[in-house]
Amino acid sequence: MATSRTSVRAIKTPAPILQLRVDLLYLKPAIWRRVLVPGSIKLPKLHVVLLYTMGWMGGHLHEFIIGDRNFGMPDQDYPQIGLEREDRVTLAAALGSLKIFRYLYDFGDGWEHRIKVEKILPPDPTLRSPFCVDGANACPPEDVGGPPGYIDFLEAIHDPTHEEHQDMLDWCGGQFDPTAFNPSDVNALLSEIKF
Repeated sequence: MATSRTSVRAIKTPAPILQLRVDLLYLKPAIWRRVLVPGSIKLPKLHVVLLYTMGWMGGHLHEFIIGDRNFGMPDQDYPQIGLEREDRVTLAAALGSLKIFRYLYDFGDGWEHRIKVEKILPPDPTLRSPFCVDGANACPPEDVGGPPGYIDFLEAIHDPTHEEHQDMLDWCGGQFDPTAFNPSDVNALLSEIKF
């Protein structure tokens, strides 16, 4: 007697869209972004979204601190006690009922971001990539030395009499506008990331 097997496929329920406010801490004027992502986004993809949205180039370690849990990708040179692997965790699952978490980027420079879930929006099947809604001010250059190094860098490039003025301008490619931010440029990068 032949038996038939019925395969049951899990039906994916569209995830709500989270509107995130990302603030780079310890600098004034504020450097911030507002970005839309689905709650179902996995943390490694969220890491890339944050790199593109803020303007970081990548190549440094990172960590998410969500409540009393720390997520990232373990690295033998930087063993962090209690670090959970991020590769199978969605943002919604990691957050639970929390609305605020932190994202650390580049442990040497120590860039700390505060991320707040500002709104939970209905699922949107037309949103196929993350979307940067708004923001202000340029991302600091990579490897500038964290917030104190960035402050020193800005002083040097804005003061032609500063002893490091020309060296810092040469180092950053000849010019740097700390007020520059264009969401269209960010969204062109974010369009490479698909949900």
